[in-house]
Amino acid sequence: MNIEMTAQAPGGDSARNALSALRAEVSKAVVGQDAVVTGLVIALLCRGHVLLEGVPGVAKTLMVRTLSAALSLDFKRVQFTPDLMPGDVTGSLIYDAKTARFEFREGPIFTNLLLADEINRTPPKTQAALLEAMEERQVSVEGDARKLPDPFVVCATQNPIEYEGTYQLPEAQLDRFQLKLTVPLPPREQEIMVLERHAHGFDPRDLSEIKPVATAQDLEAGREAVAKVHVGAEVLGYIVDVARATRNSPSLQLGVSPRGATALLAASRAWAWLSGRGYVTPDDVKALARPALRHRIQLRPEAELEGATADGLLDGILASVPVPR
Repeated sequence: MNIEMTAQAPGGDSARNALSALRAEVSKAVVGQDAVVTGLVIALLCRGHVLLEGVPGVAKTLMVRTLSAALSLDFKRVQFTPDLMPGDVTGSLIYDAKTARFEFREGPIFTNLLLADEINRTPPKTQAALLEAMEERQVSVEGDARKLPDPFVVCATQNPIEYEGTYQLPEAQLDRFQLKLTVPLPPREQEIMVLERHAHGFDPRDLSEIKPVATAQDLEAGREAVAKVHVGAEVLGYIVDVARATRNSPSLQLGVSPRGATALLAASRAWAWLSGRGYVTPDDVKALARPALRHRIQLRPEAELEGATADGLLDGILASVPVPR
């Protein structure tokens, strides 16, 4: 199969149009942040999970709530706190005196879109309760595995500037997130628009104006179409070369694993399909490299002292790895 044969994105035109309409629908409640919403849609198409990082007050929670309403997906939110227990997330066995039996009571994890708010504020034991669910799409309690709904996506949030009373996510947990999206502060013009909306009575707790513009069926159709997007051998080699370059970087003590390379591949295919193409280009890989890899690399202490950042190092690696033509 060559690029000319797959110039147009394979199938799913109505699904692509519906998913593209999400940005317009989400913008009714959230000003700007189109790139972050696109990243969330890419993760949904790939059955991936997302870590949203941004300072308080940039609409991280509102964005996920609005997206679930526009997708007509079941949504639950868990506020992660230091006293939260694993059973509070996954569910637990409850003794029923009427039947004299233990019955399983589902936790909030049994949903389509789970918002794990401030995930780094809960101890590692509770954070680890998500590991099996995120990878295996199931929850095991007392030896019995219970399947989670499909789709199932975790959107976790964390504040990048608060460290007191927080528990840093371990590498194994970070690796479960397909994308890490940074939610920036809005530029001046967009911040004025936010204030204008609130001045005219906008209530972020009332999402009645958000209408479903896409469904789980659209997501499934999109996934089937994304699976048909062609990836040439040269692009596969380029992704591997980028991943291997992170492992050989003198500024990094932890590079990208093969799981990270496959996450970048999946995200690149989804982005190509959303862009209306049936093939992946090196530019697609470059566009998704930061969100797919920034949380999978670990800087050496001396590099951090010199002011290096994960995004800056990734930009340097992308500039140094030869691009296939």
